Amino acid sequence: MPGDMENLRKRSVAEGSESCGERRCVGPQHLDPCTVETPPPDSSAQHFCHYTPKCFITVHKGPQATSARSTPSHYGEDGWHEATSKTTIRVENEVEAHREANNYKFGFRKWKGHVTERPIEDRSDIVKELYSNLSVVKPQEGQLVTFGNVIYVFLFGWWISLIYFLVGLVMFGTIFGCRYGKVCWKLALYFLWPFGKFIEKPPDGDENIAAEDAVGAKDSAPLLVSSPISADFSMPVPCHISTYIWFLLGYPVLAVVHCLACVLSWLLVFTIPVAKLNARILTTVLLMAPKDVQIQRLEKTLSVERRVILCCYRAFNVYYYKYTIQGINIFALNLLPLVLITLIVGYTDREHKYFSAETTFATAIISIIPLSYYIGMGIASISAQSNFAVGAVVNATFGSITEMTFYITALLQGHRAATKCYEEIVKAALTGTLLGCILFIPGICMIIGGIKHSEQRFNSRSAGVSSALLFISIGGVFAPTLFSKTFGNLVCESCTNIPGNASVPFICKDCHYDTVGSCFYFFFLPHDPQPLVYTISVLLPAAYLIGLIFTLKTHSHIYDIHISDGHGGHHVVHWSRWRALAVLIVATVLMACCADLSTENIEPILAHFSISQYFIGVTVLAMVPELPEIVNGIQFALQNNISLSLEVGSCIAVQVCMIQIPLLILFNAFYDVGFVLVFSDIHLWASIFSVILVNYIFMDGKCDYFQGTVLVVVYLILLALYFFAPSPRSC
Repeated sequence: MPGDMENLRKRSVAEGSESCGERRCVGPQHLDPCTVETPPPDSSAQHFCHYTPKCFITVHKGPQATSARSTPSHYGEDGWHEATSKTTIRVENEVEAHREANNYKFGFRKWKGHVTERPIEDRSDIVKELYSNLSVVKPQEGQLVTFGNVIYVFLFGWWISLIYFLVGLVMFGTIFGCRYGKVCWKLALYFLWPFGKFIEKPPDGDENIAAEDAVGAKDSAPLLVSSPISADFSMPVPCHISTYIWFLLGYPVLAVVHCLACVLSWLLVFTIPVAKLNARILTTVLLMAPKDVQIQRLEKTLSVERRVILCCYRAFNVYYYKYTIQGINIFALNLLPLVLITLIVGYTDREHKYFSAETTFATAIISIIPLSYYIGMGIASISAQSNFAVGAVVNATFGSITEMTFYITALLQGHRAATKCYEEIVKAALTGTLLGCILFIPGICMIIGGIKHSEQRFNSRSAGVSSALLFISIGGVFAPTLFSKTFGNLVCESCTNIPGNASVPFICKDCHYDTVGSCFYFFFLPHDPQPLVYTISVLLPAAYLIGLIFTLKTHSHIYDIHISDGHGGHHVVHWSRWRALAVLIVATVLMACCADLSTENIEPILAHFSISQYFIGVTVLAMVPELPEIVNGIQFALQNNISLSLEVGSCIAVQVCMIQIPLLILFNAFYDVGFVLVFSDIHLWASIFSVILVNYIFMDGKCDYFQGTVLVVVYLILLALYFFAPSPRSC
């Protein structure tokens, strides 16, 4: 090692020894006391320990942390420079470190969500507001007349208020229920505009409940407990006649109203505060004695927080897309009823008496989105709590299950219908997945990330591994196509003789290269591409396995994962391994059912002559199952982690070529459905051009929104090409 490099290494070790105290190198399975780290100048009070299977000397340079191997004599100067470009990541605990490490391993699907519960006190004020239960009066911040609050009046406020007014009239008509009628009229005014008002129980005697319940402005814990009301509320006296009238005539009607409002506002997601408001009214306020329901306006001079029964400031919060329940995103949770409705309707209304085939197909395709999300969460939970071998098996087994279920059910449907159209649809979906993962996912992530962060950089070493495997994948998948075009027989459906034209004696239409049908074992005919197909189906998984060994074992030091000392030992996992496995199995079964319904009801769409079957395959059938990955990639880009955004698309494309297509060939070998790995020219040249373009874009290790725009525009051009292309011959 040159003298300058040696001095730099010694200085790094010396500085780390003075500032870090006791240091540890934490690997996946062991502790290794051989790692030192120099903290950044601006954060010297916070130290981090390594989570890495190797030993490193980490040298931080300002906000960006880089690291170098501690064995320079073995790697030399090239090894030193190579290691200084590695990425460093900090996480809360060891389980999250496993998840992050899996995200950076080649061949693993990239998943965004946390698999452990994050302490609410460590999260931002925006997130804390999402989980508040509307039980604390706070000093007013901002205006109450907002766009969301005005929309509430038109969507919910007027008709809930009207029903309360009518129920109040009924209660007054019974004479004995007058006191409940007064409460209904007060609540009618409250629901018309509940913002800036609060409901509380009046104090008993001279007791100053407001003073007892006052909390400091910095204490946010009372906002987040499930039952925030410490004082007991008075229940109606059971023997009073007005109570029976109320529970017979008033409460049931209002219960239906509030349940309907809860469901509607919950499904809209961004109006979840309205759902919380209606739930609190239904379960608490309407069960209180009329004398205990007191509605007051918020004082502008309020300086401290106080506990109440209900207080709402806004009906709309755009950040509710982050809301999770047991680690499950709110959108995936809300789409679960659609899955059940799709299965019930699809298997009970096979004659399409109530719902058309197009409707069933659309709901079945949309149902694949939440099921893909649950499969991804299950994979992330199991792999984060297991070693790399179990994680690799789970990722390889379930990572492609979404696409494989659709491809196999489509091939079986085509085999039963004795048509090759479904095979062409599967090939179009395979190609569409490749194009979307190579062009659209990186492109849209570059655009969104580039708008926020101007220019983003990524790990060129990791991108180089993915690029090389993309070239191998595309070359292997389309080799039988090139073979058939070189050695196959050109067949034309119709040729017309042109008398007197010596240069072009015939005009031929619908010409294609004819290949021999599928043969088994070693009895192949001349020019049959099947031997080449079987050879490639062995070589591609072998290359995938070598890539796994490269990133999981021999070169796992490419990335460093850091665990914050403050959270290293405290974590609660959302899903245990057994629960995650059960979710995986159930979601896989439901996925197979939805895929079966989609292929069973796709025939009317395929018969629509105005839309090419190619276009249906490369868009709807290819990209809808990948929507969770697209969302993950965008979130990574917004966090300035463009490396993972690019790996999202590359990983899916490599899995399509190296796992899914060999599995389809294996399935066809045991159950002949007529699947031949020979693609149309449009698939061949679109895929080759896309791989060349994306590798050219990735050469310099940095990207911006203009490069992302180039990729997205090229993707849209190819979609336009598929849209105007004629339908396949078999369709």
